[in-house]
Amino acid sequence: MIRFATIGTNFVTGWFLEAARECRELHYAAACSRSGDKARGFAAEHGADGIHTDLTALAEDAGIDAVYIASPNSLHFEQAALMLSHGKHVLLEKPAASNRRELSKLLEIAKTNRVILLEAMRSVFDPGFAAVEQALPRLGRIRRASFQYCQYSSRYDKFKAGIIENAFNPAYSNGALMDIGVYCVHPLVRLFGRPDRILADAVILDNGVDGAGTILAGYDCGMQAELVYSKITNSRVPSQIQGEEGSMVIREIANPREVTIFYRNGGEETVFAGPDRRNMIFEVREWVRLIREGAPDNPHNRYSLLELEVMDEARRQTGIRFPADDIRP
Repeated sequence: MIRFATIGTNFVTGWFLEAARECRELHYAAACSRSGDKARGFAAEHGADGIHTDLTALAEDAGIDAVYIASPNSLHFEQAALMLSHGKHVLLEKPAASNRRELSKLLEIAKTNRVILLEAMRSVFDPGFAAVEQALPRLGRIRRASFQYCQYSSRYDKFKAGIIENAFNPAYSNGALMDIGVYCVHPLVRLFGRPDRILADAVILDNGVDGAGTILAGYDCGMQAELVYSKITNSRVPSQIQGEEGSMVIREIANPREVTIFYRNGGEETVFAGPDRRNMIFEVREWVRLIREGAPDNPHNRYSLLELEVMDEARRQTGIRFPADDIRP
């Protein structure tokens, strides 16, 4: 049995716990929050054995084997480093860190302590994404990938009313690229590797946070990509991958439930059709598998590093800086 704790009491943590309940190998041992009242309320709601209000006490708790972290992005490095250094396995919400430098350091700590660090990039552990990977050769030579994720945030209404919450606060390493664009960047580098060049542009809001953006990417193999993301508009346009023999349409890149190939000769093939559901269960199962097998050098981390390389460069080009960029861990 893997006894785990959670850091964060937001709705995403609630979704994670729904998935964790489907894994018999996991037992919810503790909810952690700086607020005792929040921790107790969350623990009671979700069935945790106990609570922690101090991160060091949590890290030193011998009854905890693993920790799921869903705190603001800017806190990921400090909290994950503490847990890893005390021998805890960590599932770290996306993006895993504020920048590549931070993630590289976390991976060093994980390796030294022989524990698992995994970014909770739920979409790429989904069977729909596996179906996309397996079907790529049927498209012929790939020429273009167009990934879109534009979702109007309810917090944007508060932003326009002068209330700045974490999601629109660059001090917490947040913004459209980090919160939404990552769902486009990670699949790109996982399927096709790091682009040879990128060109990025962003819509910068009044407080310096990005509300939307576009990344154009080029590969020397003769392929292009365009990543379109937004927290201030919605989009009804699906994602797609275009090859010389056909185009693959993906209904939602962050939750690939419907995947269809339209062949150049007029044929059509349903590659994947799954139920609409939150797809966190698959990342949870992979985390458990890695813990059981004891594989700290898991291959998933390579793509998380590439993801942050691309995002670091996109932020450099668009002038987006976080306090974490000026701190050398």
